[in-house]
Amino acid sequence: MALGRAFSVAVRGLDGQIVEIEADITPGLPGFHLVGLPDAALQEARDRVRAAITNCGATWPMSRLTLALSPATLPKTGSLYDIALACAVLSANRKKPWHRLEKTVLLGELALDGRIRGVQGVLPAVLAARKQGWPAIVVPVGNLAEASLVDGIEVLGVATLRQLHQWLDGATGLDGRVDRTATESQPVSDLAEVLGQTQARFAVEVAAAGAHHLMLTGPPGVGKTMLAQRLPGLLPDLSDAEALEVTAIHSVAGLLSEDMPLITRPPFIAPHHSSSVTALVGGGSGLARPGAISRAHRGVLFLDECAEIGTSVLEALRTPLEEGEIRLARRDGVVSYPARFLLVLAANPCPCAPADAVKCICSAMQKRRYQAKLSGPLLDRVDLRVPMHTVRAGAFAAEQSESSAEVRARVAAARAAAAQRWSSHGFTTNAEVSGTVLRTGFRIGTAAMAPLKTALDRGLLSIRGAHRLMRVAWTVADLGGRVSPSLDDVSIALSFRQAEIKP
Repeated sequence: MALGRAFSVAVRGLDGQIVEIEADITPGLPGFHLVGLPDAALQEARDRVRAAITNCGATWPMSRLTLALSPATLPKTGSLYDIALACAVLSANRKKPWHRLEKTVLLGELALDGRIRGVQGVLPAVLAARKQGWPAIVVPVGNLAEASLVDGIEVLGVATLRQLHQWLDGATGLDGRVDRTATESQPVSDLAEVLGQTQARFAVEVAAAGAHHLMLTGPPGVGKTMLAQRLPGLLPDLSDAEALEVTAIHSVAGLLSEDMPLITRPPFIAPHHSSSVTALVGGGSGLARPGAISRAHRGVLFLDECAEIGTSVLEALRTPLEEGEIRLARRDGVVSYPARFLLVLAANPCPCAPADAVKCICSAMQKRRYQAKLSGPLLDRVDLRVPMHTVRAGAFAAEQSESSAEVRARVAAARAAAAQRWSSHGFTTNAEVSGTVLRTGFRIGTAAMAPLKTALDRGLLSIRGAHRLMRVAWTVADLGGRVSPSLDDVSIALSFRQAEIKP
C-alpha cells in the first residue's frame, strides 16, 4: 500500500477551509475512486489528472487508486483541487512524501497537456490559508497577481504540472510574488457636465458624504443617470481592508483582471431592470454565488427604471439595506456575502413620462399601479428623495457648475468628521450609526428637533424614518462644518424625506 497527501482549500462564500487530499494505491484492478462529496466538475478531475500526469512524463499507477477529500462531510465544488489531486497521486506513486508538500497549499485547474489554468476564488482561499497558519501557497501563474495581494504567507506561481513536479523534487524554483502597487487609471465622468439640477446635485453630495440611499424621479433625459454615474467619483478611495474585501467578492464572482486585480475605487454596478432576484441578491444551485448587491459592496448600486423592476426583486433589497449583508441558503449550505452599498434609484413619474407634466396622458389608475412597484417599507429605507424637472434653455448659458474634484474635497472632509465622531462606537459613516447612539450619545438640540417631532406626531415618519432623517441632518451639518445639526439642517433633511413621486 502507498499513501500520498496534499492540501487545498474549499471556498464557501468568502470563507475558506483547508481540505486534506489523500491518495491510496492498493493492489487490484486499475480504477480511480474519488470520495468526499465531490460535485460534477470535481468528479471530472479524474480524467484531467490522469491525462496531465501522463503527458508530463510521469507514470500513472496501474492499480486501484482511491482519493479521499477531508473533511468528508464538506461538499467540494469546482476544479481548483486538480493540482493537489495530481500531487497526492504522484506522492503515493513514488512511495515517499515530499517535504515541501507537507507545508504547502495547492490551487489550480489542470489542462490535459499539464498546463495549469487559473481559477476563481483565489484571494479568499489565500486569506484562509494565511489565517490557518500555512507558510506557503502555490497558485496558477494567471492568479499570481491576485494572490500577491495577501501579505504574511509565501505566494508562488506555477505554469505546468511538470514545473511543479520539479519544484517538489528541489530541482527548480517557481515564480515569486509580483508587484501589486500599480493601479489602473479609469476615466471619471465629471459632475460639472450636469446642467442645472441644483437640488439633485446637492442630494448626490449628501449621499456621498453620509453613504445615504438616494432616489431620483423625473422625465426621461433630465439627468438622473448622469448624476448616478458621477456619484462614485465623489467617494473616497477604499481603505486597504475594504479593498481586500471588495476584491475577494469579485474574485469569487470571477470578475478580476489578471494584471491589476486590486480594486481600490468604489465599484459602480448597474443591473438591467429585467434582472431576476437571483441576479440581484445572488444565488444559483449548489452553493450560492454573489449577486449585484454584493458586487456593489462599498460602492454604488444603481437601479435605473426601478418602477419597471419586478416587485419581488425590489422587496428582496429590504433586508440587505438594513443589515449590510445577504445570507443565501442553497442545497450545499448557507453562505453570507457583505452587501453594504449606496443604493441609487431612478424612475419616471408615470408610464408616459412627458417632458412637461401637463402633457401626461396616463390615468390615475395607471399612475398608482406604476408607483405601487415601490412599496412603503422599501421607500422608508431611502433617505433622500429628489424630484427632478426639465432644464430650461437658460441653463446652457449659465456658468459651469462645480467639478467633481471640488465636491469630492467637501465629501472627504465631511466623512473625516463623521469617522472621528463615531470612532468610539465603531462606525465610519453617518448612515451606519445605530438609532440608540443617535438618541443617547449624540442628541440633537430640542429646537432643531422640532420639525422632526411634528412630523412624527402627524404620522409622516416612522421611527426608522426619524432615525434616517437624523443621520442625514448630521451629514448636512458635516458638509457645512458644524459640530451639531441646526434647525436648518433638520429642515433640509426633512425636505428630502418628504418628497413624493408625482407626475
